[in-house]
Amino acid sequence: MSLMPGGPGTVPRGTFVHPALFYRDDEEYLAGTVPFILEGHGSGEPVAVAVPHARLAVLRKALGPAEADVTWLDMSEAGRNPGRIIPAVLRAFADRHTAGRVRIIGEPVWPGRSAAEYPACAQHEALINLAFEGRDVSILCPYDVTGLDPVAIADARATHPVLIDRRGEHRSGDYAPHRVIHAYNRPLPEPHGAVSMSFDLDSLPLVREFACRWAARLGLGPDAVGDMELAVSELAANSCLHGGGSGTARLWSEDGHVLCEVLDAGTITDPLAGRRPADMSPNGGRGILMVNHLADLVRVHTGPGGTAIRVYMRK
Repeated sequence: MSLMPGGPGTVPRGTFVHPALFYRDDEEYLAGTVPFILEGHGSGEPVAVAVPHARLAVLRKALGPAEADVTWLDMSEAGRNPGRIIPAVLRAFADRHTAGRVRIIGEPVWPGRSAAEYPACAQHEALINLAFEGRDVSILCPYDVTGLDPVAIADARATHPVLIDRRGEHRSGDYAPHRVIHAYNRPLPEPHGAVSMSFDLDSLPLVREFACRWAARLGLGPDAVGDMELAVSELAANSCLHGGGSGTARLWSEDGHVLCEVLDAGTITDPLAGRRPADMSPNGGRGILMVNHLADLVRVHTGPGGTAIRVYMRK
């Protein structure tokens, strides 16, 4: 049986397919992606493509009239925060189409991703396997082997059970997604010039005021200040309810972003925390998920000694 889904019945129901496509140029990119889209289209499977803007143009031109039947997303915007991709891109599309198999091309790792973003990208690729286990979904993830660091290619071998390259399709002998999840759960580097405030349940209004005041002083515009206030409010409330009853918030500026980090004594045990779609109403169900939707990047380090959640907002 082919490692990739061809037509109806090729892959047993309840089988998640997650190959990495290693490409070197546009020709190899199209050779791996266009048949994937057309096979899905021919089988009546809903197809979405979430890739960086330049790749969108290449693919749409190659597909011709068939491109009208594909859902297109610019991953450089929709997925600029890797923590948002599973709930807001992949699950958002797959959950709208539950009658049969769904196909998605997702390219969350591309040349130009920052050093701060990459660990969250690698963890995202590993967590896809948990998020879609047992579902009728195929997600093809292209990797530019000429433009990406060799570490990213090695991580792709660990986060994808199937690899596609010039030799064809083959099983990855390095598949170990849990290893990647844990490897990038690293202590975050200490900030320079941060302002900080300790808080508990009674002082939640004060920590929100603190976040607003310093986010504005550090250069965020009014809309981004409001987003930072919401993010800090959610994280501080989580700390009071689930992280030992108190915590510390720190804000500073770095590389064109304003950052806020909330630290507490709790431990996050669910690797998919903040990545499952939930009710986004004010009555609850937001937490880290809300923060992932608001922020340009979210980094997390958690363990027996406590949890640090770092939020990046572009100036």
